[in-house]
Amino acid sequence: MEKVLKFPEGFLWGTATSAYQVEGGIENSDWTKDFPAGRACDHYNLFEKDFGLLRKLNQNTFRLSIEWSRIEPEPGHFNEKELEHYWQVLHTLKMRDIKTMVTLHHFTNPLWLAKIGGWTNSKIVSYFSRFAERIFDEYSDLVDFWITINEPLVYASISYLKGRWPPKKTTTHPPPSRLQRAPNPVLFLKVVKNQITCHKKIYKIFHKTKRSVRVGIAKNNNYFQPFNPISPLDRLIAIIYRYFWSYFFLNRIKNHLDFIGLNYYSRDKVGLPFPKRTEDEVKLSDIGWQICPEGIYHVLKELKKYNLPIYITENGLADAKDRLRKDFIRDHLYWVHKAISEGADVRGYLHWSLIDNFEWDSGFEPRFGLIEIDYKTLKRKIRKSAKFYAKICKNNQLTLNSKP
Repeated sequence: MEKVLKFPEGFLWGTATSAYQVEGGIENSDWTKDFPAGRACDHYNLFEKDFGLLRKLNQNTFRLSIEWSRIEPEPGHFNEKELEHYWQVLHTLKMRDIKTMVTLHHFTNPLWLAKIGGWTNSKIVSYFSRFAERIFDEYSDLVDFWITINEPLVYASISYLKGRWPPKKTTTHPPPSRLQRAPNPVLFLKVVKNQITCHKKIYKIFHKTKRSVRVGIAKNNNYFQPFNPISPLDRLIAIIYRYFWSYFFLNRIKNHLDFIGLNYYSRDKVGLPFPKRTEDEVKLSDIGWQICPEGIYHVLKELKKYNLPIYITENGLADAKDRLRKDFIRDHLYWVHKAISEGADVRGYLHWSLIDNFEWDSGFEPRFGLIEIDYKTLKRKIRKSAKFYAKICKNNQLTLNSKP
């Protein structure tokens, strides 16, 4: 028996990307020297074609990032050619009646900034706000939503606790799992402090200039479960993880947010002794991330306490053979709808990603795209799961044959 789940009127449907992962030709970021993306998907030159596919798939919203190292290749010097390029990108989206969500920092930094310590340098506040203000001045009429920082704790922890970003050796394969640098909790905390300060300052600058602006963050929240549900200690560990990973950052910027962007990918079972691994029948993506659709429901319900609109700014999986993506989308949207029906103010869903891309220290092997990329020819091919998602976008509803 079919069941139709209608989403709220005006719900946004789309996909997300980031500049370094798709554009190609970025030569002076902190990733370029040791782990270059090369031409990537050549989205820099093929963006009109990609936006045509986006519209063909009935999407009405697109999230992208502005590559800082293109815009400001040297401190205080803004590249007019690149400013014009991103104007063309945003203008093209607007001409296709596609809402725009722009990320100001999506993991990469200009090389000149990296050389002076990047986000560990207290001057980052003035540098990043200067960049943000220039971008706002250029594009404020073309942008519907602003995201200051993508996954701040992911960036800070992988860079300064795990010591892996950016990788320090060039290879076509993922770098060794050993630490690239020794973990440094002091630098980690310094980066987080600077991220919070930057976000608040940019929020104030944007709102002082334009009252109707919408400024948010893209926050990666996992679903944390105790490894042993009847163990008080494991339950306590799950609560601690949930607070520090999911809510510590948000609590410090909650008065400087117009919306919350949620990046949800997986769940984690946690407990003592560390680390814990689940042994149940959960499905895994190609890169080993646990697929837990129900988790997005719990995360969304927990975000209700902030009384802010929520946009799912990333949700997807690595699935080169496109075997799991259709069910992944269906099952996650089922739980999103359930959260909405119970009061979560969710206003949009952006799948990660529109096209296959450079997946950071995993290189080009993981395939996250609704559209497949042949990296030799750059040919685009729409996957079957993309057509399934396109019907949902067109009808603003999910049709189920049975409960996931």
